[in-house]
Amino acid sequence: MLIKNAKLSDGTQVDVLIRNGKIAGLMQDMPAHGEEVIDAAGRTLLPGFIDLHCHWRTPGFEYKEDIATGSAAAAAGGYTFVNLMPNTKPVCSSAAQAHAVMDEAERLGICGANQTISITENFDGHTLDHLKSLPEDLRFITEDGKGVQNNQVMAKAFAICAQRDLVLMSHAEDMEISKWDYRLAENIETVRNLHLSEYYGTRLHMCHVSTKEAVAAIGDAKRRGVPVTCEVTPHHLWFADTDYRVNPPIRQAEDVEALVEAIRTGVVDAIATDHAPHSPEDKANGAAGMIGLETAFGVCYTKLCREKGLDLYYLEALMSRFPAAILGLAGKGAIQVGMDADLTLVELDTPYVVDAAAMHSKSHNTPFDGVTLYGRVDLTIRGGRVTYQR
Repeated sequence: MLIKNAKLSDGTQVDVLIRNGKIAGLMQDMPAHGEEVIDAAGRTLLPGFIDLHCHWRTPGFEYKEDIATGSAAAAAGGYTFVNLMPNTKPVCSSAAQAHAVMDEAERLGICGANQTISITENFDGHTLDHLKSLPEDLRFITEDGKGVQNNQVMAKAFAICAQRDLVLMSHAEDMEISKWDYRLAENIETVRNLHLSEYYGTRLHMCHVSTKEAVAAIGDAKRRGVPVTCEVTPHHLWFADTDYRVNPPIRQAEDVEALVEAIRTGVVDAIATDHAPHSPEDKANGAAGMIGLETAFGVCYTKLCREKGLDLYYLEALMSRFPAAILGLAGKGAIQVGMDADLTLVELDTPYVVDAAAMHSKSHNTPFDGVTLYGRVDLTIRGGRVTYQR
């Protein structure tokens, strides 16, 4: 395959030669020698996006999303790899269940996946023995959607992670406090987990950071050398003071500005979607979350680059290069010779209107329906094979 007349995020004009699933050449005016030719026509070519925080609902909740529809939604949003949360039915607490999900994603071949493991077995809040025997390819654990409430259990989890080189992904919520003050609930859990990371030297990743106080605490911890990374979601960057139900909730305008500033100063390491599909019935009954794979780039490009002046090269890093580094994905996250041919072609200058009904996800719960964005995904390639074409 030969992609001609593309533009990289820094504005460089380039042709890209792909062979055997890898980027084999980068140059201008590259001649074709029998390869399939894709004319980028001046559009921008980016590394395939990598999502650190995603829900595909398999097993147990396939009426909301399954691996096939989740993969299709990912590809339509420019994603070539996702990191899946364990709050399924049953909860993913075993290597066998994790490998089954990852193997099915690979069999479909549309979007690669890593399946995270629950911190406590079956989210029971106290059992940690399963962490001591995880195989080398399962290194990320999380209690996403709940968080571990017991301080002693969480301290032991951090200690095990330090011993076994596991990465603990934190959903920061004190569920006793969140009943009456969700801002305090996120902030107090953030401080606790940052201290445990510093105390044990455990790699910590803070999920969906949403308050000005939490992101400030993370910045302070980073400056002290605490081994912490963090993500923010597109919806926490876009919305303020609205009542669309997500967890953590949509915050205030001053929190949005604090998150944007934390992106500018390098405190935030990644944009992650927290793609959370729900049926109309579940959403009407109060389920928290929204789908996000198919709108993430458009939302972030419109908000961060067009409105806030962030360089596209840095947004590329937040959605590709930095997540690849956090997950330890060799060969992904950059457009360089020898890297995997995971690529996304985007149209930056033509506005488009989000149409929830036309999305590839099995669910359509999005408050972005009808919103005008820039940054349309036109083509996604994974391993040298087209997985989505507009």
